[in-house]
Amino acid sequence: MPVVAPSLLSADLFQLGNQIEQIAATTAEYLHVDIMDGHYVPNINFGDKIVGELRQHTELTLDCHIMVDQPEQVIHDVAVAGGDILTFHPETSDHPYRQIQEIHRLGKKAGIAFDPGTAISTYADLLPIVDQVLVMTVSPGFGGQKFLPEMLNKIAQVKRIQQANQYQFDIEVDGGINDQTGQQCVNAGANVLVAGSYVFKNGITPAIMALSQLQQE
Repeated sequence: MPVVAPSLLSADLFQLGNQIEQIAATTAEYLHVDIMDGHYVPNINFGDKIVGELRQHTELTLDCHIMVDQPEQVIHDVAVAGGDILTFHPETSDHPYRQIQEIHRLGKKAGIAFDPGTAISTYADLLPIVDQVLVMTVSPGFGGQKFLPEMLNKIAQVKRIQQANQYQFDIEVDGGINDQTGQQCVNAGANVLVAGSYVFKNGITPAIMALSQLQQE
């Protein structure tokens, strides 16, 4: 069964405390926190301050998706604030290999994210040292987008590489995930499902339950 990571991008910030309590009472293990700078992606959203405040109020794993140009300083601040998994887009860093090493030095798990236009082969040399590979199933930067079914082949490709080399990373997907697209992603090899609109617009608990019960067919 997959790990479910509700995305706070779709949460009601005026009800955030109550919503996190609801999430914590379910089988969800992660909170997915999108950090955006208005450069790599058009929107500006969250940062190390919200990560630090979340850390004080929840024991859920803080799965931080860092969508910024030159992520080095942001990654350090998010790690110190209490982020648990720090995932960045390798094309945004001058030295992505070194950045992964730095995340590990800070005692955190390191992930790399592939947007729909980035080939896995471009950063294949990073795969042996990461803890998570995030395959974006929409273009990054906006919530509520329609799932791109073409990305199922990319998920399957990552799974084949993982199995062939006995790599230990998780395969996460993010974008347009609901019970139907989530099932397709699980079938392709994903084991972490990020879901925002689907979770927060469908009662939180029943939506998380539906996703967490998916099994590979």
